[in-house]
Amino acid sequence: MNPARPSLASDSYELLIQGVVDYAIYMLDPTGVVVSWNPGAERIKGYAAEEVIGTSFSRFYTEEDRAVGMPDRALRTAVEEGRFTAEAWRIRKDGSRFWAMVVIDPIRRGGALIGFAKVTRDMTEQRAAQMEALETERRFRLLVQGVHDYAIYMLGPEGQVTNWNTGAERIKGYAAGEIVGQHFSRFYTEEDAAAGVPHRALETARREGRYEAEGWRRRKDGTRFWAGVVIDAIRDEAGELIGFAKVTRDLTERRETQIQLEQSREQLFQAQKMEALGQLTGGLAHDFNNMLAGISGSLELLRTRIAEGRVGEADRYIAAALGASSRAAALTHRLLAFARRQTLDPKPTDAHRLIEDMGELVQRTVGPAIEVRKALQPDLWVTLCDPNQLENALLNLCINARDAMPEGGTLTVGTENLSLAVEAAQARGLLPGDYVSVNVSDTGVGMAPEVLERAFDPFFTTKPLGQGTGLGLSMVYGFARQSGGQVRIRSAPGEGTAITIQLPRHLAALETDEAAAGPGESPRARAGETVLIVDDEETVRMLVAEVLQDLGYTALEAADGPSGLEILRSSRRIDLLVTDVGLPGGLNGRQLADAARTVRPGLRVLFITGYAETAAVGDRLDPGMHVMTKPFGMEALATRIKAIIAGG
Repeated sequence: MNPARPSLASDSYELLIQGVVDYAIYMLDPTGVVVSWNPGAERIKGYAAEEVIGTSFSRFYTEEDRAVGMPDRALRTAVEEGRFTAEAWRIRKDGSRFWAMVVIDPIRRGGALIGFAKVTRDMTEQRAAQMEALETERRFRLLVQGVHDYAIYMLGPEGQVTNWNTGAERIKGYAAGEIVGQHFSRFYTEEDAAAGVPHRALETARREGRYEAEGWRRRKDGTRFWAGVVIDAIRDEAGELIGFAKVTRDLTERRETQIQLEQSREQLFQAQKMEALGQLTGGLAHDFNNMLAGISGSLELLRTRIAEGRVGEADRYIAAALGASSRAAALTHRLLAFARRQTLDPKPTDAHRLIEDMGELVQRTVGPAIEVRKALQPDLWVTLCDPNQLENALLNLCINARDAMPEGGTLTVGTENLSLAVEAAQARGLLPGDYVSVNVSDTGVGMAPEVLERAFDPFFTTKPLGQGTGLGLSMVYGFARQSGGQVRIRSAPGEGTAITIQLPRHLAALETDEAAAGPGESPRARAGETVLIVDDEETVRMLVAEVLQDLGYTALEAADGPSGLEILRSSRRIDLLVTDVGLPGGLNGRQLADAARTVRPGLRVLFITGYAETAAVGDRLDPGMHVMTKPFGMEALATRIKAIIAGG
């Protein structure tokens, strides 16, 4: 073998070195002079081999590093420690700098130093990315520390606090030194901690990536605040959980405002109904006094004429008194129905009849200066809606119309059958089909465009402070939409306003009222049938008892609940209990009836009351219990009692 000829292994190694272009790989003699140069060195440093072989490697160092002897120190470290590694700036041939990762290994033969192997890699881009990441992290840290309205901090995988911003210190009251290393569950209330809420929060974030909630949290001083919380799971590139990022915001003021707003909204919705009732009170006092004057005056004249023996004129005074009492009763019932607080109770409704029945109430509401006209379609379709709410809506619209005509004018209430094809229905925000239109129009001042645009907005009103809640049209709109219909407004300044409620047609038959007992002979009692009358109003007891006695019933009387219960616990025959609901003595009518049924199971009961039925006895009546509202005709009462005793 020719010793001067290189081996196959050395040839392969040389080819490998010469093929590397991403690393500068070259050799130095013991003094640092370059003795070999690969293409990677030429690409990175810019020198060809003939330009650099035979020169000192120190030429690649910056002036600053050469001034402090860094090249010699690098070689000495490699000799003493077996390797030198570093990252630092180096100089290319064109004078530009690059960030280099450097490795220098000493080469020995037989223990003697014969040179150095040097590898350099250009890390400029990686360093720039690293520095950018560090700068981003620094800025983010400064940003987080500068946030005062949010508590922003990190948790370890088990929930220990690992850092703490100034917002967390302000909101929770702890300095960073007091809380870092502590478990975050200390911020939760005792109830939530005992229920495992902190654990579930981390489990949710771990499983779903994020946890969001609102709830009470505790400050250092023990006070509570309403917190909005977000916890995000933080994972490394391999998907391993390394911790959680937690953001907490103090929402106490917002929550208190929401609670107050909800309470105010409920109060205002009820106030709207009471506002409408308030519009009636002035005229009602006058009207009721007129009715009472008609009743009392007729009765006085009736007594005088009977004393004079002029009984032929009695029927005229009796008819006048009965007419006035009927009008008062009708108005009272309508007011009670209107004032009820209730959810929608849809029923097949004849809007034509409802408007006719409201005629007197509307006229009294708007006053004599306004002419009320009706334009009602005779064959109006039936609609399915809550009749009380429709009445409420119409009364609100009439009150608005009255307020728009301070000098008087004309208010027209109209109805119309309306069939809408696809395009017409879409233009109105409705489904195609048949509708019943109810229209209220006035000749008032009208609405400006900006007012018309906001007419249905809740709490928007053009009335002076204290004279309106701004809920009237909003409630009308809500009723119509909830009933499957729509509301439309047409108005312009000086041209009045027309508001139309469109409700879907209903094809089912109307619910008919029970036929009232007509004139004629009242039903007679069977022998021994007994009725107990309990009412604190002596006149009512007297009238009911006399009517029943005239019909053959045995009538027992009691003035209060305890007295009535004493009779019911006796051995007397009692076929029916007729009782007022509001009774003195600590036992009301419903309680009396319930107590009576413990000793007389199945006892039939007729409640007589001046209140609305559900307000008087609740929403549920047991079998065998019935209600009549005062005032009522004596013939109607007798007929009802006979039907109840007979098992009706």
